[in-house]
Amino acid sequence: MPAERRAGMDHDHYAFSALPERPPLRWPDGSPLALGALVLLEHYEWQPPEDAYSLRRPSGGLIQLPFPDYLRLTHREYGHRVGIFRVLDCLDRHGVRATVAVDALTAEHYPWLVRHCVERGCELVAHGVAASRLVTSRMSEADERATIARSLDAIESVAGVRPNGWFSPEGAESARTPQLVAEAGVRYLCDWPNDEQPYSMTVASGQLTSVPLFLEVDDEFALWTRRMPPARWSQMIVEAAERLRADGATSARLMMLTLRPWLVGQPFRIGHLDAALGAVTRAGVWSATAGEVADWFATQPS
Repeated sequence: MPAERRAGMDHDHYAFSALPERPPLRWPDGSPLALGALVLLEHYEWQPPEDAYSLRRPSGGLIQLPFPDYLRLTHREYGHRVGIFRVLDCLDRHGVRATVAVDALTAEHYPWLVRHCVERGCELVAHGVAASRLVTSRMSEADERATIARSLDAIESVAGVRPNGWFSPEGAESARTPQLVAEAGVRYLCDWPNDEQPYSMTVASGQLTSVPLFLEVDDEFALWTRRMPPARWSQMIVEAAERLRADGATSARLMMLTLRPWLVGQPFRIGHLDAALGAVTRAGVWSATAGEVADWFATQPS
C-alpha cells in the first residue's frame, strides 16, 4: 500500500501503542521474561520459477557463484542434515521451547525431518513455500492466497496438525499479508520486530497477534550480515536478557531468538549459543513457544 502521511504510522495493520501507556503484562508465575526460539527450516531451490522473487544476495556459501551454485546451496542444506539436531539438542538442554518455521518445500522434500520435530515437542509455524519464493506486493492477491494455503496444507499433510502461526520467508510481506493469513485461520504472526511484547493486529476477520522476534540478536543479522564474533553475539544475548528481565519487573517482556541450523548449528558456533542459554535460563524466565506466548497474551487485559 502507498504510504499515508499522517499522525502516527503510515498503515493500519495495528494501532500505535507506547509501552508506558499499556496495562502491565504478566507472564505465568509472574515471570518478568518470556524466552523462546524460532528455528528456521528453509528450502532454497536450485532453480526457482522465473516469476519468483528472492534476495539478490542470499546468505550461505562464500560468494554467489554461477549456476548451479553448489557451495551456497549445500551450505544451506547442512542445516537440514546436521545443524537442526545440534540446535534442538542445545535448546533441550536448557529447557527452551522450540518453535520451528517450516516452508512447504521442506515439508514436501523432508517429511521425516518435520515429523521428527513434532515428535520432539516442537511447535510448527508456516513459512511460505520456499526461501527462494518471497511474498511481495508484486504478487496478485490470488497468488498470495494460494501461497498461504499451500504452506499450511503442506505442513498439515505431513505433521497431522495445521499451524496456527505464520512467519513469511525472509520476513517479507505484501500489504495484504496480515489480513490474508488471519482469514486463513492463522492466530499469530512473527514478521514484525517492532516491540518487546506481543500486540494485537488489526484484521477484518479472525484474531491475529504479533509475536515479535528480536532482530538485533537474530543469528543471520548478527553473525552473517554484521559479521559479529560469535562470542560477542553470545554475550549480547545475555546482556539483552538481563535488561529485559529487569524491565519486565514492571511489565513483562519477550525475547524470541531466531536461529538457522545451517549457521548456528555449526560445531564452532553452537557452544556460544549453549553458553548464552546457560546464563539466561535461570529464575525469572518463562520458556514458551510462540503459540503459547500468543495464547497467554490473549487472556490479558487490553
